[in-house]
Amino acid sequence: MVRTIQPTIFQRFFRTETAGGSVLLLFGIAALVLANSPLAGTYQRLWQIRLTFGIADHPLSLTLHQWINDGLMAIFFLLVGLEIKRELIVGELASVRKASLPIACAIGGMIVPAAFYWICNMSGPNARGWGIPMATDIAFALGALALVAPNAPAGARVFLAALAIIDDMGAVLVIAIFYSHALAWSALVAAALIVALLIGLNAMGVRHLWPYLLAGIALWYFMHESGVHATVAGVALAFTIPTSTRINAADFSRQGRRILDRFDRTESGDLLVITSKAQQEALFRLDNASRGVIAPILRLEHALHNFSAFVVMPLFAFANAGVRIGGPLDHAEVTVGVILGLVIGKPLGIAAAALGAIKSGIGELPDGVGWTSLLGYACLAGIGFTMSLFIAMLAFHETGPVTAAKSGILAGSLLAGIAGAIFLRIASRFRDDE
Repeated sequence: MVRTIQPTIFQRFFRTETAGGSVLLLFGIAALVLANSPLAGTYQRLWQIRLTFGIADHPLSLTLHQWINDGLMAIFFLLVGLEIKRELIVGELASVRKASLPIACAIGGMIVPAAFYWICNMSGPNARGWGIPMATDIAFALGALALVAPNAPAGARVFLAALAIIDDMGAVLVIAIFYSHALAWSALVAAALIVALLIGLNAMGVRHLWPYLLAGIALWYFMHESGVHATVAGVALAFTIPTSTRINAADFSRQGRRILDRFDRTESGDLLVITSKAQQEALFRLDNASRGVIAPILRLEHALHNFSAFVVMPLFAFANAGVRIGGPLDHAEVTVGVILGLVIGKPLGIAAAALGAIKSGIGELPDGVGWTSLLGYACLAGIGFTMSLFIAMLAFHETGPVTAAKSGILAGSLLAGIAGAIFLRIASRFRDDE
């Protein structure tokens, strides 16, 4: 009898992100093709279609582009927040020893790229783009790793994923603090009250997800009206989702065995559950027990993963990656700053931070990872696509700098992926990881 080995949570996460990265790439390419085709005008006008929702006295009217960037991307940020919370509680960030290296590398990988960009854009409105090369696109980074190093050790994949998750945490803080508009305090107070309500639901042991999601919609609205970017509401909501369960693993095992024994005893002989009311009742009880042992945070994360990977992020890429290639190169300093930040700043910052953490004794290299391969993974972290595009939209309000930033993000991410492949190829050839 062949035994099927079930994938771990991280293996399923890695596979989803890898496949999602491929879909993301296809939609990004489609956007580039349309933006440089005779349909470019239609492509641009599509995102300016205005959609209005809400009651008559307080309508919320946004363009399709804004609904994607402010609305759908809040779901992406909700998933990011859930992943961060899970990693902090039971994952790779749950202990100081395990978390120290990716935290140090993420900090170095944010500060140094921002410094490279700032050197190229020290003054004027273009200086606001310093946050663009800070971010790592986890889907593209893991997808590139699967493509160029399919046999990379598990420790390397976990390290890169943890690094990207901490990177996302830093990007969320940067967006909330530096890329929000003038604050509307009444709406901000309303948002704070909703967060307090969500915390109260958690404290009272409410484990049904629908009260949190309904309150989350209201939180998104007030956050949007407050001037703090609406997507931050997704992260705030994520940190209030419960991690506790109604029953523990031992209770579930006992209940499950009793229920399955009853299921077997009540077989009617035709092997059709629909003819056995007792078996149907046993299945309903087993389903209830299963819901009781799965933490709400895991149920929501599981429900959102595919939707985020195969709907939200591809739509975001399709709406934002369309860059006109050719023509005059305006705001070249923005493009150069972003490329230098992603291609040189990211690996340099990550490698320097790793060296400092390991030499000081607060961290250690993952099993099977040597310094050459670490530099390869650090280069892959320079693939900044989704979050970098998002920050570029927040940093600039004029078409010229946004287009220049997009060009830098696309070129820098491509070069970072190529550099990562080269270093990983060298590491594999000289076997410095063994």
